[in-house]
Amino acid sequence: MVGLGGLQDENGQAGATENRVARQVVRVLPAVLIGAGLAFDLMTPPSYTGSPFFSAAPLVAAPLFSLRATALVGALASLTVVLLHLYHRTGWHGEPLTELVTVLTVSGLALLINRVVRRSGERLASVRGIAEAAQRAVLPKPPERIGSLQVAARYEAAQADAFIGGDLYAVQDGPYGVRLAVGDVRGKGLGAVEAVAVVLGAFREAAETEPTLERVAQRLERALTREGVRRDSLDAVEGFTTCVLGEIPPDAGVLRLLNRGHPEPLLLHADGTLAVLAPAEPALPLGLGELGAGPDRAEEWPFPAGSTLLLYTDGLTEARDRSGAFYDPPARLRGRVFSGPAELLGALSSDVRRHTQGRATDDMALLAVAV
Repeated sequence: MVGLGGLQDENGQAGATENRVARQVVRVLPAVLIGAGLAFDLMTPPSYTGSPFFSAAPLVAAPLFSLRATALVGALASLTVVLLHLYHRTGWHGEPLTELVTVLTVSGLALLINRVVRRSGERLASVRGIAEAAQRAVLPKPPERIGSLQVAARYEAAQADAFIGGDLYAVQDGPYGVRLAVGDVRGKGLGAVEAVAVVLGAFREAAETEPTLERVAQRLERALTREGVRRDSLDAVEGFTTCVLGEIPPDAGVLRLLNRGHPEPLLLHADGTLAVLAPAEPALPLGLGELGAGPDRAEEWPFPAGSTLLLYTDGLTEARDRSGAFYDPPARLRGRVFSGPAELLGALSSDVRRHTQGRATDDMALLAVAV
């Protein structure tokens, strides 16, 4: 049986090989077009011309090469046209002159395209940098070690170059132990990001001051209620956040969880066995307290040495393959052993990409804590 780590290595090696092949093809494609045009012109009657090949070469180079390289490709294509007509002694009237002017004009357009593409790339890089900075501000990565605990977190965006969504995680060390939160805000866009900021801000304050997880959940509920009243939108009426709150006391050995409508965490033991930490009674998500749900009740679980707690959002469980089958974390992880939480999240992320073949439709937040 191939473990997740093996799958990650295989996928990484295959992806790297494909990228190398693609880069090599891209580098030689303009030269191949010019060579094909030259061969076509020399091997066909004088009434046929390789002009389309010569015109295509700088256009292919424009979005892929630097401005200087694009200019060199255009110059080489134009020089090849001149040398061919000198070889055939066709003179520079009518069709030969039109062919040369066409290649020169297309080469000029290629330079313009190159400039536009480069400027767009610079803008995208700037936007990407701003998004990365915003994500680090809203969702800072927790320290890799807090006391005797090893911690790892990962945010996987479904869309390329997208960095912030409605998924969240947080780790807070305080007087009552290490407290954790993983949640998923309903909706997308800036409204979801605002709600994420509200939940995380309330959690960080409550985790320091409230003596129980039940009290922490109540603080989050009140914060979301205030936010819902403030926002004059559909989300103010229908907004909610699924969330799991966790607490690991200073003496460790036990784990307390409070689940508000969120996917069940998993506990991976050192021998490869796995437990699904499902709540005894389902509870409504945060933000729906006005519907009259019962009081919050945290549940306690053993947290023996060598075990790892895995918290995640529904982007993991709702990831589908081509046949529509959902990703099943317990089935994929049961019987496997990882050297640490970072290795677990890396292998899990790779396995999800393999399952979906890179076609994930929802963001995914992952948090793992090992003792």
